[in-house]
Amino acid sequence: MSATKVKEKTYAFEAVDTKGKRSKGTIEATDESAVTNALRNQGVTPLFVQETGSGLNREITIPGMGNKIGLKDLAIFARQFATMASSGLTLLRSLTILEEQAEKPKLGAAVRDVRRDVEGGLSLSQAMAKQDEIFPPIMISMIRAGETGGFLDAALDRIAVNFEKDAQLRAKIKSAMTYPVIVICFSLLMIAGVLVFIVPIFEKMFKNLGGSLPLPTQIMVTLSHNALWVLPLMVAALVISTKLFRAKLKRDEAWRLGFDRFKLRWPVFGTLFTKIAISRFSRNFGTLLAVGVPVMQALDIVGGTTGNAVIGEAMKDVAESVRAGNTMSAPLAEHKVFPPMVVQMIEVGEETGQISPMLDKVSDFYDHEVETATESLTAAIEPLMVIVMGLMVGVMVVCLYLPMFTIYQHIQGAS
Repeated sequence: MSATKVKEKTYAFEAVDTKGKRSKGTIEATDESAVTNALRNQGVTPLFVQETGSGLNREITIPGMGNKIGLKDLAIFARQFATMASSGLTLLRSLTILEEQAEKPKLGAAVRDVRRDVEGGLSLSQAMAKQDEIFPPIMISMIRAGETGGFLDAALDRIAVNFEKDAQLRAKIKSAMTYPVIVICFSLLMIAGVLVFIVPIFEKMFKNLGGSLPLPTQIMVTLSHNALWVLPLMVAALVISTKLFRAKLKRDEAWRLGFDRFKLRWPVFGTLFTKIAISRFSRNFGTLLAVGVPVMQALDIVGGTTGNAVIGEAMKDVAESVRAGNTMSAPLAEHKVFPPMVVQMIEVGEETGQISPMLDKVSDFYDHEVETATESLTAAIEPLMVIVMGLMVGVMVVCLYLPMFTIYQHIQGAS
């Protein structure tokens, strides 16, 4: 029985040799690890490896909004930094290369300031802490622990792995949502086009034929008359309300806690949000403990990295328990957001002294759960979006052709 051949994919890469010379290109391989090994066999150090996307299986990028530094940029930065540190390049040389090849100007400027501060005598963690708007607390704390313990390269590698997994998780979710977003945008554009261009033609025809318009058609005609100012007003109201809502969430902790609790109870999506939060919690907490960050400091940091205030509230209870000399698993069991399996695995980790490996296993499990749930949700949404779009088209067609029956009756009565 012959083995199934693994399909190779195309990966784009950027690498640097021992003299600091960079090169770019593409390579065929089965996965990113195979690409990394192939490049190292060629005597170069990979800085960036990413599968080339195609079709709808990619994240949506809006022109003019690519200057924001996201998790994916930090993941690439951390991997490049970890690779150069493990290859024996000096800290200043690594920072210089990172500054030169940074795709985002804002990130390049931050790395430049870090390099200058390091040249001025500050440690790497101290220099990065001055750029806390760019580099998150979890990254700074792990680097500080690596510097203190003398394993900076290992800490950078853990940071890279952590950020890469989180970035991959977010990319899968965004990719799964690409199709519904495109369908919704197309549907809205189609409705706007019908109201602005098609309805006026039918309205003129109805007036020439005579007769009164049915209520559904009259509503469409009224919307058409006011579409040029109603539609922009609706878009502006949506944008402004969204910004105000986000500002409220960021400013008011009680509001954010209430919204996050409500979000976890949403039908269908609530389970997905819970799994995402648990995955981030276990991965970040395990990574912090693995590189030697103190438990209390790790609890303070991890509460704000999951994207859900419910987890942050639970971390406060865990911190109080640890401060009093008790276990972490006991207070976690009192919070319904943590499934029994997670609590039990953390309890076993505490008993065996293997909390970080246990958290890594929990993270891997929930990463798979999120991927499966996302794929199932996408499979359910796609036919639903087709049905919704068909209903919208059908309603508009009925509204436009409904007056034909009234006009026909009017003609028959006149004859």
